[in-house]
Amino acid sequence: MKTTPPLGLLLDVDGPIASPVSRSIGIDSITRDLVTLAGRGIPVVFNTGRTDAFLRDEVIKPLLAAGLAADARVYGVCEKGAVWFGATITNFAGIQVDDSLTLQADAVAALRTVHESFTDWMFWDDGKRSMVSLEQRTDVDSAAFLPERDRFCADAYEALDALGIGVEWLGRRNAAEPTVRIDPTIISIDVEAVGVGKDLGAERALELLAASGEIPRVWRTVGDSRTDYAMADYLHAEGFEVAHVDVRPADGVPEKDYPIQTMGDLVNDDAGAAFLAECVERYR
Repeated sequence: MKTTPPLGLLLDVDGPIASPVSRSIGIDSITRDLVTLAGRGIPVVFNTGRTDAFLRDEVIKPLLAAGLAADARVYGVCEKGAVWFGATITNFAGIQVDDSLTLQADAVAALRTVHESFTDWMFWDDGKRSMVSLEQRTDVDSAAFLPERDRFCADAYEALDALGIGVEWLGRRNAAEPTVRIDPTIISIDVEAVGVGKDLGAERALELLAASGEIPRVWRTVGDSRTDYAMADYLHAEGFEVAHVDVRPADGVPEKDYPIQTMGDLVNDDAGAAFLAECVERYR
């Protein structure tokens, strides 16, 4: 008889799992503890704006090398819900893409033109299947990148507006119902369909798990930005018991109807590592 797992983990990648500096897993215990938890039957779903190639190379391959079981319920939901895949031999069925959430070709072309003026600070992520992403170059520090990020967003907004595309950017919008969103982060800019988001990623996660076994009733979502709270918002609205772990609370902790956990003075992947170590101790 199938048993319901005691916990489900829905994890943002940049910040709690991968260092926002190196953009890879820099703390060995994170890999080890994820493998341990998955081996105990706890589903792990990575819910990220990253590409499937990034998630495969920087997260899944280290997990497999560390002994991730072939039947572990580990999945990747990428590009904020537009792309998804099973991470092990048992549950891999190819890379799935929701074509209805893919930016139109003229928008992509316009954004490439805008990017030509910003190559000293950011690079174009060619691995994206549905959205456009520009990422801070690793040889550029945050103080230099952030003003250029904001300038790119303003230019991108104007370029999309000139095409007659409804667009929103940090509360500014040129149409009653925009179809495209400009979403800046501390290391990148995503230009995406308004239908994507960490809440859609959470919905995809439940769909994937429903096809592979019992869905946990208790969840922990983990993220480093305010938009990551949408994971817990969705699960709470669906009736699950959920708490959100905020690994960068200095950005502001909102009022929610579910518990919010922080890891003391630890932030980013240090906080993520500490949280996973707690889970290993609790769910034996």
